[in-house]
Amino acid sequence: MGQPVFLTLIESPGEKRRARILIDSIRAFGGALRDCPIWVFETNPQNAPCRDLAGDGVEVIPLIVPETVRHYLFGGKVSACAHAEARATPDVQSLVWIDPTCVVVNPPLLFALGAAFDAAVRPVHIRNVGLRADDPLDAFWQKIYATVGVNDCASTVESFVDAQRLRAYFNSHAFAINPAKGLLRRWFDLFEKLVGDQEFQARACADEPHRIFLFQAILSALLVTSIDPQRINILPPTYNYPYNLHARVPAERRAKALNDLVCFTYEDRSINPSEMRDIEIREPLKTWLAARQEVRQNNVSV
Repeated sequence: MGQPVFLTLIESPGEKRRARILIDSIRAFGGALRDCPIWVFETNPQNAPCRDLAGDGVEVIPLIVPETVRHYLFGGKVSACAHAEARATPDVQSLVWIDPTCVVVNPPLLFALGAAFDAAVRPVHIRNVGLRADDPLDAFWQKIYATVGVNDCASTVESFVDAQRLRAYFNSHAFAINPAKGLLRRWFDLFEKLVGDQEFQARACADEPHRIFLFQAILSALLVTSIDPQRINILPPTYNYPYNLHARVPAERRAKALNDLVCFTYEDRSINPSEMRDIEIREPLKTWLAARQEVRQNNVSV
């Protein structure tokens, strides 16, 4: 089978700077996956032209987000994933979504699904809109499960930071999906349907948290109802480590050194080593981060 393909999305100049860090981290620390193709989707080329990112296996792909979801939180991300699935050739066994606020620091080999798995995901970091395993269905999750065609979900996960036992609810900073399953296009279709459901939006999805995480809840429900649980690889905590929540991670789960991780997300936190006083950073990663202009500019998010 062919190499995995990494995917990310740029919607602002700040995301472009972060994507540059992400791309270069894959090339520097990706090991056997360092030369994999990278597809960079861009929605606003007039605001953050990304042509200079192309080359060395990086392809920049203009993305027109459908009007039906363009205004909605994470509509671009769901659209990019669906578009990537549609353009993936039969030899691509793994599409690896990775947010631009992520950095790869060791070979992310488990994102290469191989023959054994159809998806690789992490549980969510914190509960947010997740539903406890022993709680009755609320209107939000009941509608999502009905939309994917089930009454409820028996699969559970434990959130990493606050240790809540939840109905299956996965983190979406980075994950891998076998495009042959067709789940990413179905994800878009169901997302579009629920975004356009005015009654659902006005009631079960009226508050900001439910609107923010609707896309993630739909993907979680799709995965566990469409794929045999044995073919979903629940990744270890070294993947998608939440450096943005580092202080809230229980001591026994907290990473001691950045170098011990595979990939981490930082969101609005600085990754300038001179400012990262709460975690050890060994060489060569320390010098690599410190030397990057984009790291020094990262506090500018627009």
